[in-house]
Amino acid sequence: MTPEDPLRVALAQVRPGPDLDRNLDELAAMALQARRQGAQWLLLPEYAAMLHGSRQAMRAAADRADDVEAAVRSLARDLGMWVLLGSLVVPDGPQRMFNRSLLFDAEGRLAARYDKLHLFDATLPDGRTIRESSAYTAGDQAVAVDTPWGRVGLSICYDLRFPGLYRALALAGAQILVVPAAFARATGAAHWHALLRARAIENGAFVLAPATCGDSPGGRASYGHSLALGPWGDTLGELDDEPGCLVVPLDLAAVARVRAELPGLSHERAFSLRLAGASPLVPSDGMPHDTTA
Repeated sequence: MTPEDPLRVALAQVRPGPDLDRNLDELAAMALQARRQGAQWLLLPEYAAMLHGSRQAMRAAADRADDVEAAVRSLARDLGMWVLLGSLVVPDGPQRMFNRSLLFDAEGRLAARYDKLHLFDATLPDGRTIRESSAYTAGDQAVAVDTPWGRVGLSICYDLRFPGLYRALALAGAQILVVPAAFARATGAAHWHALLRARAIENGAFVLAPATCGDSPGGRASYGHSLALGPWGDTLGELDDEPGCLVVPLDLAAVARVRAELPGLSHERAFSLRLAGASPLVPSDGMPHDTTA
């Protein structure tokens, strides 16, 4: 398959409840809907199978990670479509968890796995404090994967606030950047659209961001507004704050056109940072230069 071939993607927006089996049934119904609309690739959001404010509830869900993976793998195989499981919780020892994204091909085979790099430790404008690092173990590796439609860069939610990750993925050849999310409602209206559009524009890449929405148990409130953006930063489609399925076609040749018109990736330069009147010099990798030689 070449970049000129059409691709129809489906972004699923869900509101996970406390019943994991019921959530999986809803994901299956969403996948069937997407396939009937001609989608070749379904993207599910972060915490698609379970989202709960209770650490104990999420740990119980992690203990069923194999069930979730098997269910989504079967969806991909039975419907003959690629499926991104935006994230599921996976055990890391007896207490901790990974927040892990899985990409399956149309035969149900695992194409890529990514553990969330950046953990959300923040105090929200409404005063609520979230400390993801208290329960989750951060990943340590960025991941890009080749698909029939081009190279895809993986990320999850809070990663969105770290543009260096997406620059590295784009420089590695990623033409599509995926950002499955359970973005907090308290910051969504101010930051969600701006950050996603910036990642698309600065990298000349498609950005696909399926999201959870609404109120989930334990006080988790998600912004929704699943969004698909073109490499010029143009909006290809957006949902509101209710569950739904957004199906959009992607003009895969657009990435090459935009990157030829604005070749910022090829203009990337290493640099050092100098604090005026001070030393040592600090290069762009953040490590001090030895200026004594």
